[in-house]
Order: sequence, then structure tokens, then C-alpha cells
Amino acid sequence: MGNVINIGVIGYGYWGPNLVRNFSELPGAQVRMVSDFKPELLAKVQARYPSIQVTTDCRDIFADPKIDAVAIATPVSTHFDLALAALKAGKHVMVEKPMTVTSEQALRLMEEAERRDLVLMVDHTFVYTGAVRKMRELVANNGLGDIYYYDSVRVNLGLFQHDVNVLWDLAVHDLSIMDYILQAKPRAVSATGVSHIPGKPENIAYLTLFFDSNLIAHLHANWLAPVKVRRTLISGSQKMIVYDDLEVSEKVKIYDKGITLNGDTEKVYEMLIGYRTGDMWAPKLEMTEALRTEGLHFLRCIEQGERPITDGEAGLRVVKILEAATKSMKEQGRLVELDLAGVIA
Repeated sequence: MGNVINIGVIGYGYWGPNLVRNFSELPGAQVRMVSDFKPELLAKVQARYPSIQVTTDCRDIFADPKIDAVAIATPVSTHFDLALAALKAGKHVMVEKPMTVTSEQALRLMEEAERRDLVLMVDHTFVYTGAVRKMRELVANNGLGDIYYYDSVRVNLGLFQHDVNVLWDLAVHDLSIMDYILQAKPRAVSATGVSHIPGKPENIAYLTLFFDSNLIAHLHANWLAPVKVRRTLISGSQKMIVYDDLEVSEKVKIYDKGITLNGDTEKVYEMLIGYRTGDMWAPKLEMTEALRTEGLHFLRCIEQGERPITDGEAGLRVVKILEAATKSMKEQGRLVELDLAGVIA
């Protein structure tokens, strides 16, 4: 690897410590400065990493000529301003998900990065897990046959957000996973949801995505569940996948189950459906921490001028779906057409 890439991290709340730890451990990277509003959080940085500079003013990061790249782990409402300032200061950017509050903001960041020839990467962490990479490989190699449906549940009790609804907070993970795994892109969405806390965003939501084929996707997100569930089903004409992120070892299970249609389709009443039940197997998965894999990818993109897997385009597609879903939810599930044209897969 060439020169060391110096990184500034903005935000040391929930996700920031993970970013600082991973970038500190990566060969070829060094965390130079961390900024956060809260001095007590910066004290934690100093206690654990005495060599890292700290500041309560993120402009110090933008102004430091030695800093090559900035990782942003702050509330979504601040992403646009911080990422734009970082790009304008000539820094490569890795921004937390969701990328921005609106698709216009996302496009503006993409234009700025393009114009300055800088890497813009969205931290869709799950895309870099062994489980999700394995599922993409299976779908890409036609291991499941034609995809029939994608169904995911992501529920737990708490962390109620004040600034975004449950789709922007939880379903964003599933949308980024789905965007990576499926070749097809949705053409319309319908979403329903409610808030049980007056004046606060929706805490439970159901999102349905429609595609040009007879593929359908459904996402269920909820902050008000008694148990934590992180489960996705992907069904194909040949095989089916169950992906349970809470499983310790066998996160992905592939089932040789499905249906076979026999009989004369002209005479519907004579059609017989045969059920196929074969073996289940759990493939061996890459166990490296996703954030480490992602960090190495970010460094390589900076050094080689490559385009990240989770680039601005991927971030924009997810934001466009979330925007359309929020619109649909306000109108109790009205179908909202999606325009992902120009957003290259």
C-alpha cells in the first residue's frame, strides 16, 4: 500500500466509535482527528486513542490539509451540509446511511464528488457482510431460479428516533441489502404506518415494492416489538433462502424447497401443484467484521480511483424509495411510482 490515508471522523455517538476503531486498525489508514459537540465523548476518544486530535468544531477537520478523507456518523439531517463541506474541502467522503434527507441533496453530493474526482461512499454496512455477499452471489449465479419474493422483518423495542420515521431508521438496512442482492429495481411502492407517540414520526411501518416482473418485496419495520427480529426470506423458483442476522453461525440457510406445476394450463381446474422438499444447507460465510471489509474497500477506492460498491448511486436509489414510501404512508398506502431511471444499477 502507498502512503497512509489520514481520516477525520465527525460524530462519536453510536456509530462513530466503531468507525474510529476500524480505521485505526486498518493497514494504510490513520485516524487523525475526531469531532463531536460533546466534550465528554471527546474525552473517551482521548482516553482510548491519545494520538488522535479532538475538536468540538468539525471545520477543523475540513481545514486540516493533512486529512484525506472524512467519515460522517451524525444524524441524517446533518449529512448533506457536512458531506458537501468535506467534498468542497477536497476530502473523500464516507457518509452514514441514509445518505441524505432528499434525493435532490443526494444528487448534489454526487455532482460535487464527480466534479472534484473524489470518492463518495455510503455506509450501507450490511452490503459488506459475508452473509449478504453470499446471497448476492447465489442470486447472480441463478442459484435460486426466478426470484418470486423478497420479504424482511426488522423489529425491536426502542431506540425511538425523533427526526426520522422507522423506515428511514430500520428499513434503510433492508433496502440497501435488497438493492445489492436483486438485479431488478422496483417501479412503485406502497407504504402504511402509524405513530403511537403524539407528534413523533411513525414507529411501525409496512412497505411493499412492486417490480416489472411478478417479483414482489415486502419490508416490515417496527420500534415497538417485544422481541428483536432480523429475518429475511428470499424465494425463487428453484430454491429459497432464510437469512437471520441474529443467528451466530448459520446466518444464511438455503432450502431446496418449492413448487412444481404439472398439468394443462388451459384447464386451470386440472392443474396440479407438486410440493418439493429437499435438503437444507448453510454455506460457509466470510466472518470478517463488515466495517473492516468496508473500510478496506473505501481505502482501495481512494487509492485506485475505483467506484465504491455502495456509491452515491446506491445511496440515491435507497433515498428515492424512502421518499416515495414516506409520501405513500402519508396518504395511507397510495401507490407511488418510482423513477429510478438515470440511477444506474
